[in-house]
Amino acid sequence: MRGKKKEVKRIHRIEVSSTNTYVKELLLEGIELPDVTVVEADFQTGGRGQQGNSWESERGKNLTFSFVCHPTFLPATNQFILSQAIAVAVQRTLSEYTDGITIKWPNDIYWNDRKICGTLIECNLMGSTIKDCIIGTGINVNQTEFRSDAPNPVSLAQITGFTFNRQTILDSVVQQFKKLHEDLKDGKIEELKSEYMQHLYRREGFYLYQEPDGKPFEAAIEDVEPMGHLVLKLRDGSIRKYEFKEIKYIL
Repeated sequence: MRGKKKEVKRIHRIEVSSTNTYVKELLLEGIELPDVTVVEADFQTGGRGQQGNSWESERGKNLTFSFVCHPTFLPATNQFILSQAIAVAVQRTLSEYTDGITIKWPNDIYWNDRKICGTLIECNLMGSTIKDCIIGTGINVNQTEFRSDAPNPVSLAQITGFTFNRQTILDSVVQQFKKLHEDLKDGKIEELKSEYMQHLYRREGFYLYQEPDGKPFEAAIEDVEPMGHLVLKLRDGSIRKYEFKEIKYIL
């Protein structure tokens, strides 16, 4: 039987370049960050998204934070399950405030066809296992005007017309992620994948996608593999598999 579960360590900063970068600096300095730690910042001067994209967040309006965990119980080949865990944690939380919250592969959170949350995950491997995992997430909470060239941002305040206590929302995400992390330790990988697939954006039906060469095609989501590949089924029944950024959703 496992011992008493530890509380999540919380670190708050007014301003950092990015919470992921701040966490990496702490780890390089040899500072111990227990499993699980969350680092939150009121403002990021250089917030990052996937593939080097920037993340727009007005000072003090939204949530920008990073989880740190040390999932040495997971093989390196199964690190995508951590992406599924944070996506499900946020999906559960935001669904308490509005309908229409889904997970857009691999780990964005959408409200209908608009993006409310993005996540950047960086793992350090140790042999065949995962030594450290840094999960940086931004959730649009109270921002009501977006000025970047991002195509489809939306916030909880825009959706509902209300202003929210950011800490209440963060507390919920922390507790949901902590629970899922404990479930993974108990081997409940298939249960998490099932919930992830249940709430996947465009899970049912055929939709338009675009190949890297710009050619559009219609397909339906067949599966998401353990290593994160998106499996699509075309109208003729043929199957195609894609890594992240190899395919674009046509919204």
